[in-house]
Amino acid sequence: MNSTNLFIESAGNGPRIQFEKVCLMLGGNSILDEVDFVVEPGSIHCLIGPNGGGKTSLLRSLLGQMPHSGTIKLGWSDGEVIGYVPQMLDFDRTLPITVDDFMAMTCQTRPAFFGIGSEFRIPIGRILDKVGLAEKRYRILGQLSGGEMQRLLLAQALLPAPNLLVLDEPATGLDEKGATILRNLLRELKTQGVTIFWIHHDLQEVREMADFVTCINRRVIFSGRPVEVLNNEQILSAFSARSYQNTGTMP
Repeated sequence: MNSTNLFIESAGNGPRIQFEKVCLMLGGNSILDEVDFVVEPGSIHCLIGPNGGGKTSLLRSLLGQMPHSGTIKLGWSDGEVIGYVPQMLDFDRTLPITVDDFMAMTCQTRPAFFGIGSEFRIPIGRILDKVGLAEKRYRILGQLSGGEMQRLLLAQALLPAPNLLVLDEPATGLDEKGATILRNLLRELKTQGVTIFWIHHDLQEVREMADFVTCINRRVIFSGRPVEVLNNEQILSAFSARSYQNTGTMP
């Protein structure tokens, strides 16, 4: 792997994503029901909806982790690199793994306990600096705060530089410093043409950050530009008890 392709500024144009009649059944229960919408290339597209409405299941279907029917089409242009930031990472906090070790596992083939290859030290240092963790690269993972761990998960999603960045509520547990870092990085990635697909719960930030927003509760409730679709009537309809009742989905 060429180290020049590891840093955030080298990310290429992102794909167009088209969800066509995506359905998902688990244990005899309908989780997703004919979900149809499009994520435009190079946009920040937020996915919102009530808890239990299928947001994470749709994201995992996109990543190939859930057995679904229907079609998810990714129209790649420059490259096919996906970065993924989960809500949290469940790990044994006693493991003797440093921040550097964790980052090394994302970008080199040799075991992390052999250390970071010389070609990766500078790119990893730059990414850690981007997320405010440059001074903690030799810290054991278990010693990081919850917010620092979320920033580290963001850092690993940027190695190698992604064309598509998928975020599952990464701001959960972030302090204000971390939230500001996240917003600035996403704006920077957007200017480079990266497609950003982001599960979010903060509607005010969705209004400020997103080019498009889709609300799902098992099926698509509404989709469009935030200024056009995020009105009180739509939001009340999507998050009300009646919405759960109509879709058969529980919170």
